[in-house]
Amino acid sequence: MFTGLFGLVSVDIAVDLGTANTLVYVRDRGIVLNEPSVVAIQMVGGRKQVLAVGNEAKQMLGRTPGSITAIRPLRDGVIADFEVTEAMIKYFIRKVHNRRSFISPKMVICVPSGSTAVEKRAIIESAEGAGASHVSLLEEPMAAAIGAGLPISEPTGSMIVDVGGGTTEVAVISLGGIVYAKSLRVAGDKMDESIISYMRRTHDLLIGESSAERIKKDIGSACMPTHNEGRTSAIRGRHLLTGAPREVIVSERQIAESLADPVHAILEAVKSTLESTPPELSADIIDKGIVLAGGGALLTGLDVMLRHATGLAVTIADDPLSCVVLGAGRVLEQRDSLKNVLISSY
Repeated sequence: MFTGLFGLVSVDIAVDLGTANTLVYVRDRGIVLNEPSVVAIQMVGGRKQVLAVGNEAKQMLGRTPGSITAIRPLRDGVIADFEVTEAMIKYFIRKVHNRRSFISPKMVICVPSGSTAVEKRAIIESAEGAGASHVSLLEEPMAAAIGAGLPISEPTGSMIVDVGGGTTEVAVISLGGIVYAKSLRVAGDKMDESIISYMRRTHDLLIGESSAERIKKDIGSACMPTHNEGRTSAIRGRHLLTGAPREVIVSERQIAESLADPVHAILEAVKSTLESTPPELSADIIDKGIVLAGGGALLTGLDVMLRHATGLAVTIADDPLSCVVLGAGRVLEQRDSLKNVLISSY
């Protein structure tokens, strides 16, 4: 806390540093930022110069001249570009505090449950380089479970499936700890890649990541439509044979076909987790079912496919896109009672 010219300012923040989007929760203020994890950079004298971050940078994806590159510094839930990630975190911290506070914030950052020690250290060093005074790490499935309102501290089993941009996190939680977890680097990004590959293979059409993401949100489905081809949508790209721009009408059935492999991988991860769950907790999960969180929870029919694959009740969290950062924010607000869920504190 800092009391001064600008009054009482809380600088403690929780961050869902996602592959697709970064969400920031400020203590006593709630979620204050939700922007794409994208940075536009330009090489100047052999050094990277940041031109834009977040929403502005995402609009540049696939549209930049040769001297400018719009990149996503995180891939599969881990840092792919240390320097750019640090610049992105620094930008978001400054934006959140309106450049008013010079006090370095304490931060709780969410990480995939399958992160290695090296990957965790990279995230901590990026946050410290961006100005954080104290960094704690929280595993994403635990954060998602807290954000979804699951009774994580009780002696009963709860199962969460968090389908994000870079990873799918599947976990069984009881007594404030993760009993078993599986982190799968198949999620929203892999779905986009599958759509790009399908359009290239079946329509000779080259499309970008943004177009694939849009079509996934518009008519994407985890299961085949019950009536004919289902919904349709136009998608534009470059024809590989002629090199000319071209528009193609695609159907929900086609997109469901393109998403079959990543959806199957997610279902298998859930079944594998259930097979590894202790019997007593399995009985609890039969009673309570599975909770689906993350942006992938919004994919039409994914809950239905999970229900068919497991025979269990599947519910979608009230605010699936924000579950992880809401959970991290609650740990920030109730640090004394929830400090045991943090995996690392520096």
